[in-house]
Amino acid sequence: MQVNESTKKEGIEAIEHTEYLEVYGAREHNLKNIDVRFKRDQLVVITGISGSGKSSLAFDTIYAEGQRRYMESFSAYARSFLGDMERPDVDKINGLSPVISIEQKTTSKNPRSTVGTVTEVYDFMRLLYARAGIAYSYLTGEKMEKQTEEQILHHVLSNFDGQKIMLLAPVVKGRKGHYRELFVQIAKMGFAKVRIDGEIIDLTPKMQVDRYKTHDIEIVIDRLMVRDKDRPRIQASIKSAIHHGKGIMMVLDEQMQDHHFSKHLMDAKSGLAYDDPAPNMFSFNSPYGACPECNGLGHIDKIEEVNIIPDPTLSISRGGLAPLGDFRDIWIFKKIEAILKEYKYKLTTPIKDMKREAIEVLLYGADEPVAVSSKKYPGTDWNTKFEGIIHFLEKQKESGTDKIQKWIKDFTSTSECPSCKGARLKKESLHFKIDERNISELASMNIESLQEWFVGIEDRLTDRQNIIAAEILKEIRKRLGFLLDVGLSYLELNRPLRTLSGGEAQRIRLATQIGTQLVGVLYILDEPSIGLHQRDNVKLIKALQDLRDLGNTVIVVEHDKDMMLDADYIIDIGPGAGRHGGQIVAQGTPEEFVKNNTMTAGYLNGQLKIEVPAQRREGNGQAIRLTGATGHNLKNVTVELPLGKMIAVTGVSGSGKSSLIHETFVPILNHKFYRSKKEPLPYESIEGIEHIDKIIEVDQSPIGRTPRSNPATYTGVFSDIRSLYTQLPEAKIRGYKPGRFSFNVKGGRCETCEGAGMKVVEMDFLPDVHVPCETCKGKRYNRETLEVRFKGKSIADVLDMTVEQAVDFFEFQPKVVRKIKTLKDVGLGYLTLGQHATTLSGGEAQRVKLATELSKKDTGKTFYVLDEPTTGLHFQDIKLLLDVLNILVDKGNTVMIIEHNLDVIKVSDHLIDLGPEGGVGGGQIVASGTPEEVVALNNCYTSKFLKIELSDS
Repeated sequence: MQVNESTKKEGIEAIEHTEYLEVYGAREHNLKNIDVRFKRDQLVVITGISGSGKSSLAFDTIYAEGQRRYMESFSAYARSFLGDMERPDVDKINGLSPVISIEQKTTSKNPRSTVGTVTEVYDFMRLLYARAGIAYSYLTGEKMEKQTEEQILHHVLSNFDGQKIMLLAPVVKGRKGHYRELFVQIAKMGFAKVRIDGEIIDLTPKMQVDRYKTHDIEIVIDRLMVRDKDRPRIQASIKSAIHHGKGIMMVLDEQMQDHHFSKHLMDAKSGLAYDDPAPNMFSFNSPYGACPECNGLGHIDKIEEVNIIPDPTLSISRGGLAPLGDFRDIWIFKKIEAILKEYKYKLTTPIKDMKREAIEVLLYGADEPVAVSSKKYPGTDWNTKFEGIIHFLEKQKESGTDKIQKWIKDFTSTSECPSCKGARLKKESLHFKIDERNISELASMNIESLQEWFVGIEDRLTDRQNIIAAEILKEIRKRLGFLLDVGLSYLELNRPLRTLSGGEAQRIRLATQIGTQLVGVLYILDEPSIGLHQRDNVKLIKALQDLRDLGNTVIVVEHDKDMMLDADYIIDIGPGAGRHGGQIVAQGTPEEFVKNNTMTAGYLNGQLKIEVPAQRREGNGQAIRLTGATGHNLKNVTVELPLGKMIAVTGVSGSGKSSLIHETFVPILNHKFYRSKKEPLPYESIEGIEHIDKIIEVDQSPIGRTPRSNPATYTGVFSDIRSLYTQLPEAKIRGYKPGRFSFNVKGGRCETCEGAGMKVVEMDFLPDVHVPCETCKGKRYNRETLEVRFKGKSIADVLDMTVEQAVDFFEFQPKVVRKIKTLKDVGLGYLTLGQHATTLSGGEAQRVKLATELSKKDTGKTFYVLDEPTTGLHFQDIKLLLDVLNILVDKGNTVMIIEHNLDVIKVSDHLIDLGPEGGVGGGQIVASGTPEEVVALNNCYTSKFLKIELSDS
């Protein structure tokens, strides 16, 4: 067979294409028609300053096209249900494998989703307990036994030989009712006697019991003398008793003592029986396993008296009952006034001076009606019942609107479920044990301790348990190993997924993906090193290299120095951010890359660096001292926070940083300054709060999930700009108010697109197309609104300005320019004021939030708390951020940063390092002082890595 040259050439090209991943003409967002080509089955890092276009290339181009091609493989019929994806703005992509994206999103806001459920470890543990768990009675603590009919027969013959006994079948246990129909049914089956509440009674016509009392009813199956020759009769009676008692029977001996037997699990002493265990019996998401009081949540929301009466010194007319507020001439106050009259009180009486009995009636109501005088018909009284404030709120909590339920949350406190003590499972499930531990105890261990518990577990199990558990244990150990590999040793299996940081949630998904053992897949990760200490970073890099070595291509969008140097290939996008970026400025292996003359290469090869300050600040001599913090894993921690300095709180992941700062220190200050209801974790005392006058916390929550949210609306500067436009002569003549210049409300916006500026054209079997609105041409506003101009610019022109342009434009408007300038100071000068929040990168979104807080006037006594502000930041961006934070500290404010980034740690004035390990191995302050003092101690992981960093600087 002849093979022509063109066919041969196409075959060679196809082989080349499978070796390389090639992207031609990428123009998504700010990418400037770039071409990229790198080998598959490698660890590739895409880096560059924030906003340069890294995510646009990795996620919005490569991942979006991979996902679109997967959707294209479905039939047209299936796609009509799924909806089609828009094709990214790219000419061609070759060598694209099936693609999986692992982003920095907390996967679920559902409180039922935990680390154990999402990694499947808990699912395997449920199976282990259902098949190999040993049941114990929650009444006596005795081991529960299952018996066959043959075993019961043998037991009766050997233990009751020569005795007169009765065989009973329990049909009602601890229930109310008259049971008339049941007695008729028993008589029809041929039985003559029953035992009711311990008394043997003959069945009679129309027989019934007191329907309002609780009863135990058993059928008397047989009365006989136990002899071996009567074995067939005894066997038949036992079979009948077990049948009628649904697997349970009783023997009443000559001393009138009960003996319980069951085909199911049963406690012979108390007669308590359990259902046969199944995996869903250990699931807090199933009605078969969940605690009935808290429905498997582990906590209950209760309307507390302290929230209803926050200040007992107030009278009811002055707002003493918080849900009612101050006195108004309305029906409920008339009712309360009538109740108080009976106790000889007035609405003006302080609540603390009232008897407890009167307060109980106000909160929980009374059965007797109260007489309320009618205003409309003088001399007439309305007799009406008062249900009580708390009862009313509880009723509304169940059936009220979303708005009312949100309002009721202000009076609600969350507390541990008194029934399950936070274990989430019903008591039967908690009394199945393996090696003296129930499933909840295992789920509350951190992963490292759990891994140790499973070591040598076979030696502590019976032969039968070992045969059943062999395969299950293999799966559990494998999954725990993957979680340890990605640096999550400190997490517990019962930790809700919604409480994890973006980096932790991403690493959990990474561990799950490693567990699937897929080959030939393209993985794309978004900064997996977020929230990781340098010690754990080594493990993460190893995990990614293992994923690559299986035969996968791994693309990582990352700024971490170690990750770049350990990668197979680096792509640097820049040179600037936003409109100034979108080009490939350098690429190659790490060895080739560091020789380039680019900003990123400069920081990698040491030509550029963030300098260590020549002198550390002395502070203002004052400090806040927190004593005896014991929440979570904190071990009676006492910490001193010097004021007027930049403080870095460091430590390995899970060492207790968030417990100490976010859950103890910050709630104490929020309660003091803002009357926050969030309760801090346990502590003894705090001193020195009087030296500061406010606290500002910047956490990692996103700024908005809709295109209508943008930097201008989030920072609040858009309200000031709209107010400025209402002061213009043209706006005053027309009577325009600030709402006229909002694109979210009717009036000034374009009603064709409802202020979105775009219209979605739905195509049946093609992706939806977004086209500029034909009426406003993407301006968002109607013609009349756009006619009002400031310095020749309409409100729509202002939204299209970059932050840099807006700083110059509003130069003489101090209120406006102060907020915009802060955006520029944190390195966001390239963003437009109206840029959709959904198009901002993680680093950009966090800095918008930071800029919003920094734009508020500081007093020189402000305490700022920042949680990993370097998330998503390039070395150069960190330098800009530190400049802004240093200005704040130089004014006398205190800035506390929870951080793993060594560039931030080395320039701080004071370090507090928690550890020495994560989870139960942490919770202590192992080092405190200047960076130099911490390095000199050389007693923690941070000091070892910091020593290297300071010697390089």
